[in-house]
Amino acid sequence: MKQTHIQYAIVDIETTGGYAAGSGITEIAILIHDGQQVVERFESLIDPQRPIPLSIQAMTGITDDMVAGSPTFGQLASRVYGLLDGRIFVAHNVNFDYSFIKHHLEVAGYGFAVPKLCTVRMSRKIKPGLPSYSLGRLCDVLGVPISNRHRAGGDADATAILFGWLLEWDVNGVIAEMLKKTSKHQQLPPNLAKEQFDALPHGAGVYYFRNKGGKVIYVGKARDIRSRVAQHFTGHNPNPQRQHFLRDIHSVTNQRCGTELMALLLEAVEIQRLWPVYNRALKRFEPKYALYAYEDGGGYLRLAIGKYGKLLQHIHVFHRKLDAINLLQQLIKEFDLHPKFCGFGTNGTELSPTVYNQRVQRALDHLAHHLPTFAIFDKGRDEDENGCIWVENGKFHGMGYVSHHGDITSFEAVKEALTRYPSNHYMMQLIYSYAEKHPSKVWKPGQPSPAITLGKNN
Repeated sequence: MKQTHIQYAIVDIETTGGYAAGSGITEIAILIHDGQQVVERFESLIDPQRPIPLSIQAMTGITDDMVAGSPTFGQLASRVYGLLDGRIFVAHNVNFDYSFIKHHLEVAGYGFAVPKLCTVRMSRKIKPGLPSYSLGRLCDVLGVPISNRHRAGGDADATAILFGWLLEWDVNGVIAEMLKKTSKHQQLPPNLAKEQFDALPHGAGVYYFRNKGGKVIYVGKARDIRSRVAQHFTGHNPNPQRQHFLRDIHSVTNQRCGTELMALLLEAVEIQRLWPVYNRALKRFEPKYALYAYEDGGGYLRLAIGKYGKLLQHIHVFHRKLDAINLLQQLIKEFDLHPKFCGFGTNGTELSPTVYNQRVQRALDHLAHHLPTFAIFDKGRDEDENGCIWVENGKFHGMGYVSHHGDITSFEAVKEALTRYPSNHYMMQLIYSYAEKHPSKVWKPGQPSPAITLGKNN
């Protein structure tokens, strides 16, 4: 379907690297297309003001000697801006080219924001089912003539021919839909189908970005899965991690959760299970402080609070130092431990090491076997169930969903209905914090049956 009332700027660039903030542009081609044909052409080598890596010289044929004496992007910025402003920015994998042009124009002092179209996404919608949508493979399959590959002019010429054909083939208004301001096509990564995005639910849960082979490359949690996923694709951050991340996303899946807390816990479980390449090592999984025991030169067993160390044998771990101090002071009071041997005070004790150490051991045994056991009942994924988080002896035991129509009559019956998960300090901090803020949702052994609780927290 011809679009004669709109002008398009078909852009291709060659660069020194894969991300705008740390790379320069070595060549640019801009073809102005009126919906029927190319009506204006601009092409130039550019001095990137940095060395061109040998691997890129080999791929593009553009060498340091070739760009020596060429204008810098700053010197061309006015011309480039004039060609692009007021037109629709078109490129193959448009977010790559757009992020470079936007970044370098803004460095040159030009604010830049125009509508854009991606010929990868257009091809996927108008010609679905092809084996590959890379420019070279696409041109081979569709019969688009292409020469001077990996040079801005040659690739722009091929993109312009492909674009013209896509305009002809678009009998269902795909391009017009993409250009709507509300269309998500402008934001989604080139390899992610809009149908997958549209199928995402509004609600708490965990989402998984997967690469071409289906491997999970990122796990995230959300109060609203669809809205959170969309946030990943807004803006034009030129950093390398984002650029590579967006190119690697080929699909997205999700797991619904009843509450944000359950989503947080599942996210932590899944990151530790999968260690996706784009999830940074989450420091929040690591505790900051620990309670240690050691024997001093006099034979007394001492307790001490210190920074958490992975290789150090600890008794208990904490996120806040204050929590560690409060627990240690509670043990001092309950088991008549001496403050000096716990890091408080200076005066000694009249007790022999043998007698005193028995007190310390009783305190440690109590700590190991008398940590709290409780469950948190909260909203489920729908009105017919409740979510449940189970803590046993101070550790996250598992979570899941209990139907309102089931026959849950005991604490153990609830436990059997849940999925087991590993525990870590970060998860327990989340659970304790939530339980402290929402005591009415906490159920402990000895209280009335959880069947009474079900349905009251929705």
